[in-house]
Amino acid sequence: MTDSGSPAVLAQGLTKRFGAFTAVDHVDLSIVKGEIVGFIGPNGAGKSTTIRMLCGLLRPSSGSARVAGFDVAVHPETVREHIGYMSQKFSLYGDLTVRENLRFFGGLYHVPRHEIEERIHAAVGMAGLSGREDALVRTLAGGWKQRLALGCAILHRPPVLFLDEPTSGVEPEARRKFWDLIHELASGGATILVSTHYMDEAEYCNRIALIDGGRIIAMGSPGELRQRRLGGTLYELECSALGKGLEALRQAPGVIDAAIFGDGLHVLLQATVVPSDLQALLLRLGIKAGTPHQITPSLEDVFVQLVARPPAAQVAA
Repeated sequence: MTDSGSPAVLAQGLTKRFGAFTAVDHVDLSIVKGEIVGFIGPNGAGKSTTIRMLCGLLRPSSGSARVAGFDVAVHPETVREHIGYMSQKFSLYGDLTVRENLRFFGGLYHVPRHEIEERIHAAVGMAGLSGREDALVRTLAGGWKQRLALGCAILHRPPVLFLDEPTSGVEPEARRKFWDLIHELASGGATILVSTHYMDEAEYCNRIALIDGGRIIAMGSPGELRQRRLGGTLYELECSALGKGLEALRQAPGVIDAAIFGDGLHVLLQATVVPSDLQALLLRLGIKAGTPHQITPSLEDVFVQLVARPPAAQVAA
């Protein structure tokens, strides 16, 4: 990550209302050159709306934002010339070949004619499609399609990239390769804001912004967020009936919260609770349970707790 001084993306009080509904509520965001920031939040949290405003596709209701040095409300067309954007929905043309799609987007982005072939060649190589330039895009697997879409988005070599859930529905191996490409672009100086609902992908970011209800509720590096106080001590235990066990533990005294994680339960306890009492409670209910083990919160634990707790509790933590 390279810090060039002034932010490549700067939002201050960015807000978007649709009638009486506030989709994005006074978002402050600053991203420096070469930084990868992950945008994490539940469906409807405001991720896509924020990205669309930063791309100059939606006019803010209030607040301000500058991308690559340009005001998104005053110069939206200029902003779009200096960014690359991938939406949630695959946006290439299935009835065109790989080469035809790249040439089409090169024309849209006004790539100089004397450079277009070189850039197409580079994009094909980046997508891993060498030798398949004449294949129809609709015949490609999901991972190849997403890497090709990224290649189209960066043909004009934009300094800022907005990627809105770019790996949704893509198999794990293809997702990892896609993130390798993202890091290559960032190491070359590109600034990247990427939304995702995969918690493992958040680990690949320099910083993470957790958003819920249109507001950023926490921001920091993956390590910083994992160390965030959750208001109690986190334990993991296995039990034979997850649903029944979860319901019982959520009603138990001293249990701040409980959630299903894989084939076990994560339980957040007040300091006054004896962890072994959880096992005894479940056994009395006829639920086989293992010994609770204290664990270090994961990003998913932090996310679940921050989204589930009211704003006052978040501030107190």
